[in-house]
Amino acid sequence: MKSYPGISPYGAALAGKCPRCGAGPLYAGLRKLAPVCTSCGLDLTKYDQGDGPAAFAIFFIGFLVTGGVLWLELAWHLPYWVHAVIWPPVVIVLTIVSVRLLKSWLLAAQFRHDAQEGRLSGDQPAHE
Repeated sequence: MKSYPGISPYGAALAGKCPRCGAGPLYAGLRKLAPVCTSCGLDLTKYDQGDGPAAFAIFFIGFLVTGGVLWLELAWHLPYWVHAVIWPPVVIVLTIVSVRLLKSWLLAAQFRHDAQEGRLSGDQPAHE
């Protein structure tokens, strides 16, 4: 594995920073990745996460919200309209936060491990 001066994938995910320099922002807005790091010029468009972060977020948030709804209902027996007021904002906030974190972490891990499509571990790049 190559040694990079950048921050760890976990640090990049939490900070939302470039995995190479640790300074430039990964996002150009709330959920859209920046095309290029404004600090070091790393091309971020070649790191494609696909639907992976969203799929993990769906399972994680579904588990948390379902458990929360059941616990709240069994403990307090609240009316249904209270659930309708509480849970949609919780789902929206958890979705935005978790998808951003997962997308950032996956991009940083792809950078750190030099992951590319169609290569197995130890294979040499087809073209550079």
